[in-house]
Amino acid sequence: MAENKTKTKRKINKKYFFERGETKLRWMISANGKMYDHASAFNKFGYIDWRQNRSYEMGDIVYIYCTRPAQKVMFKTQVKQVNIAFHEVIDDKEFWLDKKEYEKSQSGQYVRLQLLEQVDTDHLSLEKLTLNGLKRYPQGPIKVKEGLASYMDKYFDDYYSEGFFHDEENLSIYEGHKRTIRINKYERSSIARAKCIEEKGIHCVVCDIDFQEVYGEVGEGFIHVHHIVPLHSIGKEYKVDYKSDLVPVCPNCHAMLHRKVEGRYLEINELKEIYRLRNGY
Repeated sequence: MAENKTKTKRKINKKYFFERGETKLRWMISANGKMYDHASAFNKFGYIDWRQNRSYEMGDIVYIYCTRPAQKVMFKTQVKQVNIAFHEVIDDKEFWLDKKEYEKSQSGQYVRLQLLEQVDTDHLSLEKLTLNGLKRYPQGPIKVKEGLASYMDKYFDDYYSEGFFHDEENLSIYEGHKRTIRINKYERSSIARAKCIEEKGIHCVVCDIDFQEVYGEVGEGFIHVHHIVPLHSIGKEYKVDYKSDLVPVCPNCHAMLHRKVEGRYLEINELKEIYRLRNGY
């Protein structure tokens, strides 16, 4: 009987629904980065087991709002399992920064949130979210209306601005491989992009273009990020290091790095030499 009531309630609250196959709810929850290292946990496991304090269902979408100092939505997840007992949750003690809170968490039921996308953009700041439909500060779980969800999805799905390229061959055989998918998302994520740029700047490492110098304000901060190691050659235990594995490149040079010459991809220095010779430097 309780199950029928839940289904009826979900049919009534149509303003929260999206017609993408089976109708599911969308939620927003808040995350305290001083208590738990969410980014590192997602990077290791691909999901987080979260205290279940609402009637989530399999397939529901959950956006995670990170509190101070970030104050923005940074993760988009999907409910993969509900009603998980504490003794069945993943061992994530290493990511708890507040050990007292970890001790408090060892009871009740949990929901498994699988990472779909992660970004770090001011477009998803509290100020911008408020301007686009967020009615109140997201302290507890809140339902997300269609307009706000569409706005957020636009920035989660902006693959081009984050510079994501597939390797040219054999990608299809890895599409079901969780570890490889996670690495792909790490390469294209704005979090990885921001860390790479913080370390290496926004000039293309091949042709040295700075888009702001060439195009002015419209080019400010624009650059792609390239994964030096071909993704199809990475083993399942591989962990991305943005300092050694990622480099800033312009879209043209990025595309050239993902083309094969005589059956192999060019190294950064090889493409730099080609550019130098062709342009008289």
